[in-house]
Amino acid sequence: MSESQPAPMRRREFLGAAAAANLLLVTPQTARGSAANSAVRLGLLGCGGRGTGVTASFVETTGVRVTALGDLFPDALQAAKKQFDDLARKRGHAGVDSSHLFSGPQACEKLVNSKEVDAVYIATPVWWHPEHFEAAVAAGKHVYLEKPVAVDVPGVNRVLRAAEKGKGRINMTVGLQLRHASPYVELFKRVHGGAIGDIVCGLVHYYAGALPRPPWPGASASVLRVRDWVYDKALSGDIVVEQNVHVIDITNWALRNHPLRVTGACGRKGRTDHGNCSSHYDCVFTYPGDIHISFASTQFIKGSWDVAMRYFGTKGNSEAHYDSPVRIEGDNPWEFPGLGKPGQIADSKVAATGVFRGALDDADANKQKHFIESITSGKFLYDIADGADSTLSAIMARQAAATGEAVTWEQMLRSEEVLESGIDLNKL
Repeated sequence: MSESQPAPMRRREFLGAAAAANLLLVTPQTARGSAANSAVRLGLLGCGGRGTGVTASFVETTGVRVTALGDLFPDALQAAKKQFDDLARKRGHAGVDSSHLFSGPQACEKLVNSKEVDAVYIATPVWWHPEHFEAAVAAGKHVYLEKPVAVDVPGVNRVLRAAEKGKGRINMTVGLQLRHASPYVELFKRVHGGAIGDIVCGLVHYYAGALPRPPWPGASASVLRVRDWVYDKALSGDIVVEQNVHVIDITNWALRNHPLRVTGACGRKGRTDHGNCSSHYDCVFTYPGDIHISFASTQFIKGSWDVAMRYFGTKGNSEAHYDSPVRIEGDNPWEFPGLGKPGQIADSKVAATGVFRGALDDADANKQKHFIESITSGKFLYDIADGADSTLSAIMARQAAATGEAVTWEQMLRSEEVLESGIDLNKL
């Protein structure tokens, strides 16, 4: 977000300098316990499809060493160990030591306090993001927090308070990797340079199919909720927060601000799973300057997914798809080359893990490189505020759709609603 634009979350003073000074200074060398050019040792917390997929990409892209794994469920832990042991063997390295496999409710505490871990990738169900992020920061670990940062406003505030304690001392980032996709970087450099003039309005959509989940024979109701957390509103934040936050984040980036007001509607018709998440959202976001963005999403349709963001300005229009094209039409026409034909997002099982082909080919890899390079250079990333703003923008849409009434940014910031999980992990 531009410093010239209003940024309410950044104006909040959660902690003074004295509190921040209590955190030990972590240099690139001491953070890894080795020389600056040694491989960063990464611990994965949350061994699901997205967690293992991104971690594998970290290994292949940056050369990190996976030294610890944590998950609530032992079967997920063992499957992840096999995957990363195989990757390590291909590179002539040892696999993950069995003493650094952490399962159960205490997995987070054990992993973040391990002396064999420099950085933690948090890919647990969203409801636990604030708690796990807070623990990683307190342990002095560099943190890559999967999006969104929380499911409710109090959770976002908890993440921001923890982040203030680590600011400038450790590397902290949120997994909103689309801002690192080369076609998008070039597009929005042109948009911000005036190529489409003043943005007047836009159309943004995220049309997704159902998220497939394996059967869990004999699982209790609580275990089933955690296993299938993407179906559960309290654990995921609903589809607009957990999945659609990506395109909302891109819109905040495009407009260099957060929305001021949202109206909308949502429903569950069309879904057949056992959860309580919505099947669709239809909203209108109003941004500063009386800019209106129409937003729609689904998570039930058959056939190919389709994700795109279009912004209409006084000199032309920009268009950005997950596959292709990424282009500008009007007074300053341009198109990012080599993206192929549209309609490549056909495999729902693959797409559900966040893997897309086309415009997003290098998004994860670039984000991961920047994260690791910032550790080895000591020039730490801090995009927690942007991740928080995008999460809050999505929460505002959820509130508006649930109530059927307009919700403003200031109203949303005052929200004390907590999505209670009702789950005691110690009793699973």
